[in-house]
Amino acid sequence: MKNPRIKRSLIPLASLFATSILLFGCGGTANTLSQAENTKVKVEYFANNALGNSLAVVQHPAGIHKNGITYVSYQGPLEDPYVASYNHDSGQWLGPFKAGISELGKDAEQPKKIDNHGKPTMIIDDLGYIHVFFGGHGGDKRHGKNPLGNIHYGGNKHAVSKRPYDITEWEELDNITPFGTYNQAVKMDNGDIYLFYRHGAHRSDWVYQKSTDHGRTFGPAVSFLKHKKRKDIAADDSWYAWVTKGHGDDIIISYDYHVCWNHKANNGRGHTTERHNVYYMVFNTKTGEWKNVNGKALQLPVTKEAADIHTLVASTGKDWTFNGSAHLDENGYPHIGINIGKDLGAKTGGPKQTSYFKWTGSQWVGGKPVNTQARLDNTDTRGDFMIKSSNEVSFILGYKEQEQAILSYFNSTDGGNTFVKGQELLRKQKAGWALTALIENAHPDARMIVAEKPQGSSWNKVYLIGDNGPIMRDKSQADVLTLKDKQRLENYK
Repeated sequence: MKNPRIKRSLIPLASLFATSILLFGCGGTANTLSQAENTKVKVEYFANNALGNSLAVVQHPAGIHKNGITYVSYQGPLEDPYVASYNHDSGQWLGPFKAGISELGKDAEQPKKIDNHGKPTMIIDDLGYIHVFFGGHGGDKRHGKNPLGNIHYGGNKHAVSKRPYDITEWEELDNITPFGTYNQAVKMDNGDIYLFYRHGAHRSDWVYQKSTDHGRTFGPAVSFLKHKKRKDIAADDSWYAWVTKGHGDDIIISYDYHVCWNHKANNGRGHTTERHNVYYMVFNTKTGEWKNVNGKALQLPVTKEAADIHTLVASTGKDWTFNGSAHLDENGYPHIGINIGKDLGAKTGGPKQTSYFKWTGSQWVGGKPVNTQARLDNTDTRGDFMIKSSNEVSFILGYKEQEQAILSYFNSTDGGNTFVKGQELLRKQKAGWALTALIENAHPDARMIVAEKPQGSSWNKVYLIGDNGPIMRDKSQADVLTLKDKQRLENYK
């Protein structure tokens, strides 16, 4: 176990501005307003300096509601993590503040593009300190040999607030391995913190590290999903997992299988994002046992062969998948959202629609798209869902209708057999969405963090979305993107 070593203090991003503010729209045009005029304007977004694919369902929690305040995080300029907060009682925003310095977005040796894998994951420990994990895409040669897989770029990092519930100043702790990406953090009822991630690039095990001292030290990485070479084709077994707290001492895991093709294989296509199937298993943190949905014990790390026999929810055949999320109902039965679509020949396959599965106590059922119109329109959907009861399920989905990006509820009252479009939360022209999993312990006014990705720009506006739509903010506070940030991105690209 490594002892934490504070590496440096990080200077917060100022959230107050000079008398005149240069405002940049989605298309890059500029307007100048006086501070007095600008303060009177309310906007739907809380920040406009999110970068690239600045949010994702897999890196979670990205936001937490605690003591009447919602804390949110996202990927900002130079791929660094940024944190803001909203006080629901006072209606006041704070931040965003830079919470750490990522190794991504700055290295001249990495590809000249936005990496997007180092988005922050957040947890608040039992003492009130806020933690973010960020910056990893498998580690690189500077970090040495990866014992559990291969490497790519960046380095997994961990920063913590200097004071409880205070996002203004941060310090970095050197207590996790740099070989990580897709961080997911879980805090148990006894205060133990589990950090799950892929231990490297595609050809790597999925692992967890455990902390029993509020994230100040972490134990060694433990593999729970095994990567290995296939014998039948020129590819490796690989995985994408989604992890969250279950009931009591349990952590639940849904995942899909990635066929990690060699670069010169796959009928000449090389490596693609090809993934298949849906799987589910449970980790009892008190006993240390891993089991399938029927309670059968599993041996770690779980291999493809064992997963197919013991943890398979559904085989998707030739259809490709993109992993979603999982939640439990009042009976402790799991429900899973997974994105499924056709392989249309591109590196990323075809559009994928969010589909829904659930465990009845004896079998897995479901598999139909939640938004049936999106399937007819051949467009992607992404999102997360809430379970009010075993029969009442509500998804928040982002999708597109022609040139419009829409965020809307889709509700079922018949156990997921059918879903009906409910309240529309946001609609934007000529844009796409990046969005998170549901905010942990979410306030009804702040369910999800959503980034608007305008056509022709790498800069996103970020929204805090709840049952009444986005939480508004003064434009003078929300417009934090600077000319320097824009110029640095252009120089890097």
